[in-house]
Amino acid sequence: MSDLQDRPAPPREGEELDPAAIRAYLDSVLPQFDGGIAVRQFPGGASNLTYLLTIGDRQLVLRRPPFGTKAKSAHDMGREYRILSRLNDVFPYCPRPLAYCDDPVVLGEPFYLMERIEGIVLRRELPAGLSLDPPAARSLCRNLIDVHLQLHGIDIDSAGLGDLGKPQGYVARQVDGWSGRFRNARTEDVPDNEALMEWLRDNQPPDTGRGAIIHNDYKFDNVVLGQDDLGIIGVLDWEMATLGDPLMDLGCSLAYWIQADDPQAMQQLRMMPTQLPGMMTRRELVDYYSERAGATAGDFRFYYAFGLFRLAVIVQQIYFRFARGQTRDRRFAGFGQMCSLLSGTALAVSSGQRSL
Repeated sequence: MSDLQDRPAPPREGEELDPAAIRAYLDSVLPQFDGGIAVRQFPGGASNLTYLLTIGDRQLVLRRPPFGTKAKSAHDMGREYRILSRLNDVFPYCPRPLAYCDDPVVLGEPFYLMERIEGIVLRRELPAGLSLDPPAARSLCRNLIDVHLQLHGIDIDSAGLGDLGKPQGYVARQVDGWSGRFRNARTEDVPDNEALMEWLRDNQPPDTGRGAIIHNDYKFDNVVLGQDDLGIIGVLDWEMATLGDPLMDLGCSLAYWIQADDPQAMQQLRMMPTQLPGMMTRRELVDYYSERAGATAGDFRFYYAFGLFRLAVIVQQIYFRFARGQTRDRRFAGFGQMCSLLSGTALAVSSGQRSL
Protein backbone atom coordinates (compact mmCIF):
# COMPACT_ATOMS: atom_id res chain seq x y z
CA MET A 1 0.00 0.00 0.00
CA SER A 2 1.33 3.43 -0.95
CA ASP A 3 2.19 5.82 1.87
CA LEU A 4 -0.14 8.33 0.19
CA GLN A 5 -3.21 6.13 0.52
CA ASP A 6 -5.65 6.05 3.41
CA ARG A 7 -4.36 3.59 5.99
CA PRO A 8 -7.11 1.54 7.62
CA ALA A 9 -6.60 0.65 11.26
CA PRO A 10 -7.98 -1.97 13.66
CA PRO A 11 -11.71 -1.32 14.20
CA ARG A 12 -12.58 1.20 16.87
CA GLU A 13 -13.80 -0.15 20.20
CA GLY A 14 -17.45 -1.13 19.89
CA GLU A 15 -17.30 -1.17 16.07
CA GLU A 16 -15.65 -4.56 15.56
CA LEU A 17 -17.05 -7.03 13.00
CA ASP A 18 -17.06 -10.82 13.18
CA PRO A 19 -14.59 -12.11 10.57
CA ALA A 20 -16.03 -15.63 10.73
CA ALA A 21 -19.53 -14.35 9.93
CA ILE A 22 -18.18 -12.33 7.00
CA ARG A 23 -16.20 -15.33 5.77
CA ALA A 24 -19.30 -17.54 5.83
CA TYR A 25 -21.30 -14.91 3.95
CA LEU A 26 -18.59 -14.53 1.30
CA ASP A 27 -18.60 -18.29 0.76
CA SER A 28 -22.29 -18.07 -0.17
CA VAL A 29 -22.24 -15.02 -2.47
CA LEU A 30 -18.65 -14.43 -3.63
CA PRO A 31 -16.91 -17.80 -3.47
CA GLN A 32 -14.13 -16.54 -5.74
CA PHE A 33 -12.75 -14.63 -2.75
CA ASP A 34 -11.01 -17.53 -1.10
CA GLY A 35 -8.70 -17.54 1.90
CA GLY A 36 -8.37 -16.10 5.38
CA ILE A 37 -9.88 -12.72 6.11
CA ALA A 38 -8.57 -9.61 7.89
CA VAL A 39 -10.89 -6.74 8.84
CA ARG A 40 -9.68 -3.18 9.27
CA GLN A 41 -11.56 0.11 9.48
CA PHE A 42 -11.07 3.31 7.51
CA PRO A 43 -10.51 6.32 9.78
CA GLY A 44 -12.94 8.82 8.24
CA GLY A 45 -16.68 9.05 8.52
CA ALA A 46 -19.05 9.82 11.35
CA SER A 47 -22.14 8.18 9.89
CA ASN A 48 -22.03 4.91 7.96
CA LEU A 49 -18.94 2.85 8.75
CA THR A 50 -16.44 1.65 6.15
CA TYR A 51 -14.16 -1.35 6.50
CA LEU A 52 -11.42 -2.89 4.37
CA LEU A 53 -11.61 -6.65 3.98
CA THR A 54 -8.39 -8.36 2.91
CA ILE A 55 -8.87 -11.89 1.65
CA GLY A 56 -5.56 -13.37 0.56
CA ASP A 57 -4.15 -10.86 -1.92
CA ARG A 58 -7.56 -9.34 -2.76
CA GLN A 59 -9.48 -6.51 -1.12
CA LEU A 60 -13.12 -5.50 -0.72
CA VAL A 61 -14.85 -2.62 1.04
CA LEU A 62 -17.76 -3.22 3.43
CA ARG A 63 -20.26 -0.49 4.34
CA ARG A 64 -22.68 -0.76 7.24
CA PRO A 65 -24.73 1.60 9.46
CA PRO A 66 -23.29 3.00 12.69
CA PHE A 67 -23.80 1.10 15.92
CA GLY A 68 -26.43 2.34 18.35
CA THR A 69 -29.95 3.70 17.98
CA LYS A 70 -30.68 5.21 14.56
CA ALA A 71 -33.55 6.99 12.84
CA LYS A 72 -35.62 4.46 10.88
CA SER A 73 -35.25 6.35 7.60
CA ALA A 74 -31.48 6.84 7.92
CA HIS A 75 -28.57 4.63 6.87
CA ASP A 76 -30.51 2.71 4.21
CA MET A 77 -27.90 0.30 2.92
CA GLY A 78 -30.26 -1.19 0.35
CA ARG A 79 -30.94 2.20 -1.18
CA GLU A 80 -27.25 3.07 -1.29
CA TYR A 81 -26.52 -0.26 -2.98
CA ARG A 82 -29.25 0.31 -5.61
CA ILE A 83 -27.86 3.76 -6.38
CA LEU A 84 -24.40 2.34 -6.95
CA SER A 85 -25.79 -0.50 -9.06
CA ARG A 86 -27.56 1.87 -11.46
CA LEU A 87 -25.09 4.73 -11.42
CA ASN A 88 -22.10 2.50 -12.07
CA ASP A 89 -23.01 2.23 -15.77
CA VAL A 90 -23.28 5.99 -16.42
CA PHE A 91 -20.82 7.59 -14.01
CA PRO A 92 -17.27 6.22 -14.34
CA TYR A 93 -16.22 7.38 -10.87
CA CYS A 94 -18.74 5.18 -9.08
CA PRO A 95 -17.40 2.10 -7.20
CA ARG A 96 -18.72 -1.22 -8.46
CA PRO A 97 -21.11 -2.83 -5.94
CA LEU A 98 -20.70 -6.57 -5.43
CA ALA A 99 -23.26 -7.88 -2.94
CA TYR A 100 -25.96 -6.67 -0.55
CA CYS A 101 -27.09 -8.44 2.61
CA ASP A 102 -30.22 -7.57 4.58
CA ASP A 103 -30.10 -10.62 6.86
CA PRO A 104 -29.49 -9.30 10.41
CA VAL A 105 -28.17 -12.71 11.46
CA VAL A 106 -24.90 -12.06 9.59
CA LEU A 107 -23.69 -8.78 11.14
CA GLY A 108 -26.73 -7.47 13.00
CA GLU A 109 -27.48 -4.82 10.35
CA PRO A 110 -27.82 -4.68 6.56
CA PHE A 111 -24.54 -4.09 4.75
CA TYR A 112 -23.06 -4.21 1.29
CA LEU A 113 -19.75 -5.01 -0.36
CA MET A 114 -18.10 -3.07 -3.17
CA GLU A 115 -14.83 -2.94 -5.02
CA ARG A 116 -12.02 -0.89 -3.56
CA ILE A 117 -10.82 2.07 -5.61
CA GLU A 118 -7.17 2.46 -4.63
CA GLY A 119 -5.85 5.98 -4.57
CA ILE A 120 -5.33 9.08 -2.46
CA VAL A 121 -8.02 10.63 -0.24
CA LEU A 122 -7.33 14.16 1.00
CA ARG A 123 -8.14 14.76 4.63
CA ARG A 124 -7.28 17.62 6.99
CA GLU A 125 -3.57 17.55 6.16
CA LEU A 126 -1.86 16.31 3.03
CA PRO A 127 -0.49 12.77 3.27
CA ALA A 128 3.21 12.59 4.10
CA GLY A 129 5.17 12.73 0.88
CA LEU A 130 2.54 14.67 -1.08
CA SER A 131 2.88 18.35 -1.89
CA LEU A 132 0.63 20.67 -3.87
CA ASP A 133 1.98 23.83 -5.46
CA PRO A 134 -0.58 26.60 -6.19
CA PRO A 135 -1.15 25.63 -9.86
CA ALA A 136 -1.74 21.99 -8.87
CA ALA A 137 -4.12 23.03 -6.08
CA ARG A 138 -6.12 25.21 -8.46
CA SER A 139 -6.26 22.45 -11.07
CA LEU A 140 -7.53 20.05 -8.41
CA CYS A 141 -10.35 22.47 -7.52
CA ARG A 142 -11.39 22.79 -11.14
CA ASN A 143 -11.38 19.02 -11.52
CA LEU A 144 -13.54 18.68 -8.42
CA ILE A 145 -16.16 21.01 -9.90
CA ASP A 146 -15.96 19.44 -13.36
CA VAL A 147 -16.76 15.99 -11.95
CA HIS A 148 -19.57 17.48 -9.85
CA LEU A 149 -21.04 19.00 -13.00
CA GLN A 150 -20.69 15.68 -14.79
CA LEU A 151 -22.80 14.06 -12.07
CA HIS A 152 -25.41 16.80 -12.30
CA GLY A 153 -25.58 16.38 -16.07
CA ILE A 154 -26.48 12.68 -16.09
CA ASP A 155 -29.75 11.83 -17.83
CA ILE A 156 -31.87 10.59 -14.94
CA ASP A 157 -34.21 8.41 -16.95
CA SER A 158 -31.53 6.66 -18.99
CA ALA A 159 -29.70 5.90 -15.75
CA GLY A 160 -32.84 4.28 -14.34
CA LEU A 161 -32.83 6.67 -11.41
CA GLY A 162 -36.10 8.49 -12.00
CA ASP A 163 -37.52 7.00 -8.79
CA LEU A 164 -34.65 8.23 -6.62
CA GLY A 165 -36.44 11.38 -5.49
CA LYS A 166 -38.88 14.18 -6.32
CA PRO A 167 -37.20 17.31 -7.73
CA GLN A 168 -40.38 19.41 -7.55
CA GLY A 169 -40.53 21.16 -4.18
CA TYR A 170 -37.08 19.90 -3.21
CA VAL A 171 -35.83 23.14 -1.62
CA ALA A 172 -38.91 23.57 0.60
CA ARG A 173 -38.79 19.94 1.70
CA GLN A 174 -35.13 20.26 2.61
CA VAL A 175 -35.66 23.37 4.69
CA ASP A 176 -38.65 21.86 6.51
CA GLY A 177 -37.03 18.47 6.90
CA TRP A 178 -33.72 19.64 8.32
CA SER A 179 -35.49 22.12 10.61
CA GLY A 180 -37.54 19.26 12.02
CA ARG A 181 -34.48 17.07 12.43
CA PHE A 182 -32.70 19.81 14.33
CA ARG A 183 -35.60 20.34 16.72
CA ASN A 184 -35.76 16.59 17.37
CA ALA A 185 -32.01 16.35 18.06
CA ARG A 186 -31.46 19.60 19.94
CA THR A 187 -29.76 19.46 23.32
CA GLU A 188 -29.85 22.28 25.86
CA ASP A 189 -26.24 23.30 25.21
CA VAL A 190 -26.80 24.45 21.60
CA PRO A 191 -28.81 27.45 20.28
CA ASP A 192 -32.45 26.96 19.33
CA ASN A 193 -31.73 28.35 15.79
CA GLU A 194 -35.34 29.43 15.35
CA ALA A 195 -34.33 32.75 13.73
CA LEU A 196 -32.12 30.96 11.23
CA MET A 197 -34.77 28.39 10.36
CA GLU A 198 -37.31 31.18 9.88
CA TRP A 199 -34.93 33.01 7.51
CA LEU A 200 -34.35 29.85 5.47
CA ARG A 201 -38.09 29.28 5.23
CA ASP A 202 -38.77 32.87 4.13
CA ASN A 203 -35.87 33.31 1.68
CA GLN A 204 -36.06 30.20 -0.48
CA PRO A 205 -35.16 30.70 -4.15
CA PRO A 206 -37.81 29.89 -6.77
CA ASP A 207 -38.32 26.18 -7.28
CA THR A 208 -36.91 25.35 -10.72
CA GLY A 209 -38.06 21.74 -10.57
CA ARG A 210 -34.98 20.81 -12.62
CA GLY A 211 -34.00 17.45 -11.29
CA ALA A 212 -30.41 16.28 -11.16
CA ILE A 213 -28.63 13.44 -9.41
CA ILE A 214 -27.04 15.11 -6.41
CA HIS A 215 -24.51 13.55 -4.08
CA ASN A 216 -25.27 15.66 -0.98
CA ASP A 217 -21.84 15.07 0.57
CA TYR A 218 -19.48 15.91 -2.29
CA LYS A 219 -16.07 17.00 -1.01
CA PHE A 220 -12.39 16.15 -1.20
CA ASP A 221 -12.47 13.41 1.41
CA ASN A 222 -15.21 11.62 -0.54
CA VAL A 223 -13.26 11.50 -3.78
CA VAL A 224 -10.31 9.27 -4.66
CA LEU A 225 -7.34 10.73 -6.54
CA GLY A 226 -4.97 8.87 -8.82
CA GLN A 227 -1.44 8.61 -7.45
CA ASP A 228 0.25 9.70 -10.66
CA ASP A 229 -1.63 12.84 -11.74
CA LEU A 230 -4.04 13.47 -8.81
CA GLY A 231 -6.96 13.19 -11.22
CA ILE A 232 -10.27 12.09 -9.71
CA ILE A 233 -10.76 8.35 -10.20
CA GLY A 234 -13.57 7.67 -7.73
CA VAL A 235 -16.42 9.26 -5.79
CA LEU A 236 -17.45 7.59 -2.52
CA ASP A 237 -20.15 7.76 0.16
CA TRP A 238 -23.49 7.81 -1.69
CA GLU A 239 -25.78 7.38 1.31
CA MET A 240 -27.46 10.80 0.90
CA ALA A 241 -27.67 10.87 -2.90
CA THR A 242 -31.07 11.80 -4.34
CA LEU A 243 -32.76 13.83 -7.08
CA GLY A 244 -32.86 17.53 -6.35
CA ASP A 245 -31.58 21.01 -7.05
CA PRO A 246 -27.88 20.96 -8.09
CA LEU A 247 -27.29 24.38 -6.52
CA MET A 248 -28.36 22.95 -3.18
CA ASP A 249 -25.76 20.23 -3.71
CA LEU A 250 -23.08 22.84 -4.36
CA GLY A 251 -24.15 24.83 -1.30
CA CYS A 252 -23.78 21.73 0.88
CA SER A 253 -20.27 21.19 -0.52
CA LEU A 254 -19.30 24.77 0.29
CA ALA A 255 -20.26 24.26 3.94
CA TYR A 256 -17.15 22.07 4.28
CA TRP A 257 -14.88 24.49 2.40
CA ILE A 258 -12.72 26.38 4.89
CA GLN A 259 -10.54 28.91 3.07
CA ALA A 260 -7.34 30.59 4.21
CA ASP A 261 -8.95 33.88 5.35
CA ASP A 262 -11.71 32.30 7.45
CA PRO A 263 -11.73 33.11 11.21
CA GLN A 264 -9.63 30.94 13.48
CA ALA A 265 -12.70 29.30 14.99
CA MET A 266 -13.75 28.08 11.56
CA GLN A 267 -10.22 26.89 10.84
CA GLN A 268 -10.62 24.45 13.71
CA LEU A 269 -13.44 22.78 11.76
CA ARG A 270 -11.38 22.27 8.64
CA MET A 271 -11.54 18.66 7.42
CA MET A 272 -9.60 19.03 4.16
CA PRO A 273 -6.59 21.05 2.93
CA THR A 274 -8.75 23.72 1.31
CA GLN A 275 -6.72 26.52 2.90
CA LEU A 276 -3.56 25.84 0.88
CA PRO A 277 -2.17 28.46 -1.53
CA GLY A 278 -3.82 28.08 -4.92
CA MET A 279 -7.04 26.55 -3.59
CA MET A 280 -10.10 28.38 -4.90
CA THR A 281 -12.21 30.44 -2.56
CA ARG A 282 -15.88 29.62 -2.13
CA ARG A 283 -16.76 32.55 -4.40
CA GLU A 284 -14.37 31.29 -7.07
CA LEU A 285 -15.86 27.80 -6.86
CA VAL A 286 -19.37 29.18 -7.38
CA ASP A 287 -18.23 31.36 -10.27
CA TYR A 288 -16.40 28.47 -11.95
CA TYR A 289 -19.41 26.17 -11.51
CA SER A 290 -21.71 28.83 -12.98
CA GLU A 291 -19.40 29.48 -15.92
CA ARG A 292 -19.11 25.80 -16.77
CA ALA A 293 -22.83 25.20 -16.29
CA GLY A 294 -23.76 28.22 -18.41
CA ALA A 295 -25.93 29.64 -15.65
CA THR A 296 -25.90 32.47 -13.14
CA ALA A 297 -25.83 31.45 -9.47
CA GLY A 298 -26.39 34.95 -8.03
CA ASP A 299 -25.06 35.85 -4.59
CA PHE A 300 -25.52 32.22 -3.42
CA ARG A 301 -26.21 33.34 0.13
CA PHE A 302 -29.23 31.10 0.67
CA TYR A 303 -27.48 27.96 -0.60
CA TYR A 304 -24.38 28.51 1.52
CA ALA A 305 -26.40 29.33 4.65
CA PHE A 306 -28.53 26.23 4.12
CA GLY A 307 -25.42 24.09 3.60
CA LEU A 308 -23.97 25.32 6.89
CA PHE A 309 -27.25 24.74 8.72
CA ARG A 310 -27.66 21.25 7.29
CA LEU A 311 -24.11 20.37 8.35
CA ALA A 312 -24.87 21.76 11.81
CA VAL A 313 -27.88 19.45 12.04
CA ILE A 314 -25.87 16.42 10.91
CA VAL A 315 -23.27 17.19 13.56
CA GLN A 316 -25.97 17.72 16.18
CA GLN A 317 -27.66 14.43 15.36
CA ILE A 318 -24.37 12.65 15.96
CA TYR A 319 -23.80 14.64 19.17
CA PHE A 320 -27.31 13.74 20.32
CA ARG A 321 -26.44 10.04 20.00
CA PHE A 322 -23.23 10.65 22.00
CA ALA A 323 -25.03 12.69 24.69
CA ARG A 324 -27.61 9.91 25.08
CA GLY A 325 -24.90 7.27 25.41
CA GLN A 326 -25.87 5.58 22.15
CA THR A 327 -22.27 5.74 20.94
CA ARG A 328 -19.03 5.78 22.93
CA ASP A 329 -16.90 7.32 20.18
CA ARG A 330 -15.02 10.16 21.89
CA ARG A 331 -14.57 11.93 18.57
CA PHE A 332 -18.14 13.17 18.99
CA ALA A 333 -17.75 14.79 22.43
CA GLY A 334 -17.18 18.27 20.94
CA PHE A 335 -19.83 18.06 18.23
CA GLY A 336 -22.25 20.25 20.20
CA GLN A 337 -19.79 23.14 20.04
CA MET A 338 -19.26 22.42 16.36
CA CYS A 339 -23.02 22.61 15.77
CA SER A 340 -23.18 25.98 17.54
CA LEU A 341 -20.33 27.39 15.44
CA LEU A 342 -21.78 26.17 12.15
CA SER A 343 -25.29 27.42 12.84
CA GLY A 344 -23.92 30.73 14.13
CA THR A 345 -21.96 31.15 10.91
CA ALA A 346 -25.08 30.35 8.89
CA LEU A 347 -27.00 33.01 10.82
CA ALA A 348 -24.24 35.56 10.09
CA VAL A 349 -24.43 34.68 6.39
CA SER A 350 -28.21 35.04 6.40
CA SER A 351 -28.02 38.51 7.97
CA GLY A 352 -25.29 39.74 5.64
CA GLN A 353 -22.72 40.02 8.42
CA ARG A 354 -20.65 37.38 6.67
CA SER A 355 -20.20 36.96 2.92
CA LEU A 356 -19.70 33.86 0.84
